Amino acid sequence: MDNSVSLCAVGDVTAFFKDPESMFVHTGAILNEADITFGQNERHYTNRYSEEHDLMPGVPMTEVCPLEHAAALKRGGFDVMSFASNHCMDLGPDAMLDTVAALRNNGFTVIGAGKNIEEARKPAIFERKGTKIAYLAYCSVLRSGWEAGINRPGCAPMRASTFYKQIDYQPGTAPAIITLPHREDLEALKEDIRKVRPLVDVVVVSFHWGIHFTRGVLAMYEREVAHEAIDVGADLILGHHPHILKGIEVYRGKAIFYSMGNFAFDLPLSVRKAREKRLEEKFFHDVKADSEYAEWYSWAPDSRRSMIVKCRISNKKIEKASFLPVLINNKAQPVVISGEDEFQEALEDIKELSTSQGLNTRFSTEDREIVVGL
Repeated sequence: MDNSVSLCAVGDVTAFFKDPESMFVHTGAILNEADITFGQNERHYTNRYSEEHDLMPGVPMTEVCPLEHAAALKRGGFDVMSFASNHCMDLGPDAMLDTVAALRNNGFTVIGAGKNIEEARKPAIFERKGTKIAYLAYCSVLRSGWEAGINRPGCAPMRASTFYKQIDYQPGTAPAIITLPHREDLEALKEDIRKVRPLVDVVVVSFHWGIHFTRGVLAMYEREVAHEAIDVGADLILGHHPHILKGIEVYRGKAIFYSMGNFAFDLPLSVRKAREKRLEEKFFHDVKADSEYAEWYSWAPDSRRSMIVKCRISNKKIEKASFLPVLINNKAQPVVISGEDEFQEALEDIKELSTSQGLNTRFSTEDREIVVGL
């Protein structure tokens, strides 16, 4: 009897503003086949607030749609979803808790956010075919006060500080950017891993982190945090937030997916322009919208590349890590790449993203998957 356990993971997911049932028409079967499927939730589901009128002070924008849209996420077959997000408190604690409740009511275990820090740090533990797997989630892209506290809703923090160092004596030259993890957050994270490690066979840790819309570049703190998490017992690191793919590292035989990119995350041009007009400021880094994609997905072209991470657990450890390369179509739907030329482009892209950051990861191909050499 085959006792291997299959895991799937994807990056940023939102229930679409319109026709949310269409999100997973091309990928739902794959996501539902896995024994455990993970996704990062990036949108509020509530009927009591709106982006136009109810943002917290100093917040430029958020992601919110009607409560009933959350049910469409079930088509993605998710077992566990993180809401450790830079948007988790955009509308205040009530909207965040509405969203957590909506996700739970639709059958998902929620990690990384909650009514207090204990709930936000609580792992999700699953047992499949005699193997136990734990999931933890943290956010590095946090506004002040949005971290959960003893009696305060929020998300589990893994913050970092930024410093600029002049590296050339000539005035006006670009500085080195140094990011260092908050030690109290990192120590708490490591303690969470240590606590759950004896209870399970595999530990998966999710991070909402990184530099968005900037090709390739990893912030210094990401590698330090990922390595220290693995040093104390993490078996797999799943990253998201940059809205584009980033490189993959293998450290001590464990895979680190620094960013899985967007997965199912619509952004109609009409929504984007309404935000820009209301704010009288651009927050989209001068992204040029392709007219073919404007109705559903006005992200930059790089944001169309995505992936479905797949891991196989055998003998109670991850023995294979791979991904299916994905392209997002003009209806914001993720579609697994089928063409040979597109597949080779995806392979070369992930190689370049990795080597550009000094990550000497080995990649191979097998049955239309790109395999990470552990």
